[in-house]
Amino acid sequence: MTWDPQQYAVYEDERSRPFHELVDRIGATAPRRVVDLGCGQGTLTQALLQRWPTAWVEGIDSSPEMIASAAVGTGVDLRVADIADWAPSDDTDVVVSNAALQWVPGHPDLLRRWAKAVPEDGWLAWQVPGNFGSPSHRLMRELAESPRWARRLGGVLRHSDAVLEPDRYAQLLVDEGMSADVWESTYQHVLVGQDPVLEWVRGTALRPLLAVLVPTDAARFERDYAAALRSAYPAVDGTTLFAFRRIFCVGHKP
Repeated sequence: MTWDPQQYAVYEDERSRPFHELVDRIGATAPRRVVDLGCGQGTLTQALLQRWPTAWVEGIDSSPEMIASAAVGTGVDLRVADIADWAPSDDTDVVVSNAALQWVPGHPDLLRRWAKAVPEDGWLAWQVPGNFGSPSHRLMRELAESPRWARRLGGVLRHSDAVLEPDRYAQLLVDEGMSADVWESTYQHVLVGQDPVLEWVRGTALRPLLAVLVPTDAARFERDYAAALRSAYPAVDGTTLFAFRRIFCVGHKP
């Protein structure tokens, strides 16, 4: 699956807010190494260096397109790698993952391994979308599984197993001997423009489907999907309300 950095950045302000709210709950004062897993273009990774200017800050992402488009200053090291293969070094005091783990099958096992591996006084923080049951995702799945598209798109989208509920993430942290600061927020994004919810999901949730469709079929799928989204998210006076639930987790090893 390829990523389009320009499309992802269309709603950069809305996408970045959960990152800052997550990092604000990390109590580290002078970490040695800070790692951003699923760093994308590294814009938010740079903010970690501003928060902890004496730390060595790394960003890891599986998308060559995202890393190639990055423009970060000195003190931040970005590289292409699969976060499923990553493990904390002995001096990794802060691990952050923003809206990435939902793409990694079996990520709760990764979280358990990372929780065991971070040193004493280490922090493990992540944020994932919790909107797989919302109309935007439900309508996408229903269309992908319809008779017209099922042969090509059946089974491409993950949903019920993509993320855990907050209580299960909290229990995971407690089981690994960490404190658990877990919460959820539902943002009411006010979007403008033609088919804004479609524009939003083009940058994220729609990517797996676009990756397996030829351009003409992708356009047909988007046309039908856009019509369904307009009904689920009606525009009023040129604006569309888009509810987006997110799950936040911060663990600290005493």
